[in-house]
Amino acid sequence: MSLIPPHKDPMGTAIAEYHRTGRAGTLRVFSSQFDEDEIPVEQLFRTLDEMPAIEQRALAMARGKILDVGAGSGCHALAMQAMGKEVTAIDISELSVEVMRQRGVVDARALDLYDEHFVERFDTILLLMNGSGIIGNMEGMERFFYRMKQLLKPGGRIYMDSSDLKYLFEEEDGSYLIDVAGEYYGLVDFQMQYKQVKGESFDWLYIDFDTLAYYAEQYGFTAEVVCQGEHYDYLAVMTMNG
Repeated sequence: MSLIPPHKDPMGTAIAEYHRTGRAGTLRVFSSQFDEDEIPVEQLFRTLDEMPAIEQRALAMARGKILDVGAGSGCHALAMQAMGKEVTAIDISELSVEVMRQRGVVDARALDLYDEHFVERFDTILLLMNGSGIIGNMEGMERFFYRMKQLLKPGGRIYMDSSDLKYLFEEEDGSYLIDVAGEYYGLVDFQMQYKQVKGESFDWLYIDFDTLAYYAEQYGFTAEVVCQGEHYDYLAVMTMNG
């Protein structure tokens, strides 16, 4: 995925408008699997105290040189800077990165995680707000973990949160009706629109922990659950073996 041009960047447009005016319209979210939804733009500017416990825990545990992936408006980076931590915040939205800089994120870059020219090494890599989504689909696992090996220092850690969407398939008797022969049930397609700005459709992966741990092991990582949220969500830490 390359950088998103401003005319196709609904989330970045919403973030820029909220930063500029203190208010924003509706950031609409479409999917072929679900009814239309929306993202409250003010939530993208939440402070540490307003963040879910999972995110607070991840920020507290991040150490050393930190990479914040998909940093948005910079709320996580700013919270970690306030803790005295060294953070590089990246996002493929140029509009969002400009907002981050204006808000005081010291090292904010318009950058694709998979950019081969990006060769720095980090002690901690953070992927929050259902950060597993950046993997895209199950075929993206190998590419993702290979990239993590390139970017992590020895002993480095990945903190990633996600949600297990199995609750969407729960029957009245408590069983789950999931088509195991079909696509993985956590694969969702999304498209966003803010006012007249409509983005491209993209795949987003929600993954249950057992499946994540299986793939992590296949590619040389050990995965553990750090904590669980209130609604099938969890924070995982992944450490490179050897």
